[in-house]
Amino acid sequence: MTHAEASGSHTGGNTVDVSTLVEQARQGRPRAVARLISLVEGASPQLREVMAALAPLTGGAYVVGLTGSPGVGKSTSTSALVTAYRKAGRRVGVLAVDPSSPFSGGALLGDRVRMSEHASDPGVYIRSMATRGHLGGLAWAAPQAIRVLDAAGCEVILVETVGVGQSEVEIAAQADTSVVLLAPGMGDGIQAAKAGILEIGDVYVVNKADRDGADATARELNHMLGLGESRAAGDWRPPIVKTVAARSEGIDEVVEALEKHRAWMEEHGVLDVRRRARAAGEVENIALTTLRGRIGDLRGDQHLDALAERVATGTLDAYAAADELIAGLTSS
Repeated sequence: MTHAEASGSHTGGNTVDVSTLVEQARQGRPRAVARLISLVEGASPQLREVMAALAPLTGGAYVVGLTGSPGVGKSTSTSALVTAYRKAGRRVGVLAVDPSSPFSGGALLGDRVRMSEHASDPGVYIRSMATRGHLGGLAWAAPQAIRVLDAAGCEVILVETVGVGQSEVEIAAQADTSVVLLAPGMGDGIQAAKAGILEIGDVYVVNKADRDGADATARELNHMLGLGESRAAGDWRPPIVKTVAARSEGIDEVVEALEKHRAWMEEHGVLDVRRRARAAGEVENIALTTLRGRIGDLRGDQHLDALAERVATGTLDAYAAADELIAGLTSS
């Protein structure tokens, strides 16, 4: 697969041949992969058909999430990891989740050519996705986009998230392994404690380790991880790796740490547990989105108006009204 940052087709209102698209994606054709992800992002009416076709083809990819404060070098680190995995012969997919334009909803950085050194590599697929205002640093369509890349034969999928402070922890729910990046001189030790990322990291990377304060940052992080420990014998203890991603220094050690964590998860059954939890969250989100849509359709509905009037006049409490509303939705 080649770099297809700008090749996402506009689906418009046209119906597409999903089975043909899926077969082309399995063959590694970037336009087919781009079109499928565009169907996901656009919440196409054919999305259910797409997901049904992809389901039997997924489950083989190793999903690595990278998060951290803005400026720590997430894109540079992601690019260096792509290079390392390609040297090992792995096919790699990258979802780079960008901030959304408040006007168009598109990715502010989406028209920037990212990781251009991989542009001509047929074993790499890179896609920017907009958060569209979704908190948590991830695009709402990211779980389905991950499935597309998985089905398309990507053995490793790197999900680079927006650094959004305290809500960036959502990456832990979407990745098999979560990598938290920090850098010296950015107050990251304090920020890490505030953001709660000490609870979600499986591997910690102190990037820009050629700067003053890198050793101190690593020591502080190690101390804070020790304070928060309540691990039994055999539990995973997150390693701390120092890198200079711009020069690819320490990247092999990061890959080694990732492989060790994957092996540990497989040995202890943690990988299956995480993937089941991820699937449960995905199902729940789809169900809630569907219910919200149905409730939205009731705006101006006589039944909802009647319930609202009774709540406003104090003849019915809001919880009882909600129960009645849900009962009506589920029985219809």
